[in-house]
Amino acid sequence: MRQGLRKLLEIEPGVTVSGAAASGQEALALLATTTVDVALVDAKMPGMDGVALIRRLAAEHPSVACVILTTFDDDEYIFGGLAAGARGFLLKDTPPDELVTTLRRAAAGETVLGSPAAERVVARLRTDPHGTGLEALSAREREVGDLIAQGAHNREIARRLFITEGTVKNHVTALLRKLGMRDRTQLALFLAKHRDQR
Repeated sequence: MRQGLRKLLEIEPGVTVSGAAASGQEALALLATTTVDVALVDAKMPGMDGVALIRRLAAEHPSVACVILTTFDDDEYIFGGLAAGARGFLLKDTPPDELVTTLRRAAAGETVLGSPAAERVVARLRTDPHGTGLEALSAREREVGDLIAQGAHNREIARRLFITEGTVKNHVTALLRKLGMRDRTQLALFLAKHRDQR
């Protein structure tokens, strides 16, 4: 896929492919030595998913416009990617001319959503224009959130849900990010207050 994209983009006038990476860590290493305008990011990669990479790029390389290109059009990648700072979201079956146009527009500072992503965003706004953010949580995040609202600590949550403490920490981080909370205490109070909405 990367080789095909490289060949496709290299023939476009005004487009230079600075490099390719098989993982988020490789991408970060590449950007430490190369200046780029746009990063085309896969949602699923080994070690670090696309949303996590975009978050790192937004913090460490804010001038890089990120566009997610993926086969997965679920809400976690769409809304997670946009919240992390992505400038675009496209599916891998996007026509080549649309892909190139999106990259050019992202480089110019625009946000570009492919049709499926745009439809999801509009649908969410129509169903819950003043949402609390709870609608963006996955089923597992809701389970972890319920236990946090009850005052459970990570070890207890891990034991009750049969997952590792590291996985619990990842879910807590996702909850804080998705709900815009600064710390666990604020998160617990918010989740307890909105228990009937989960």
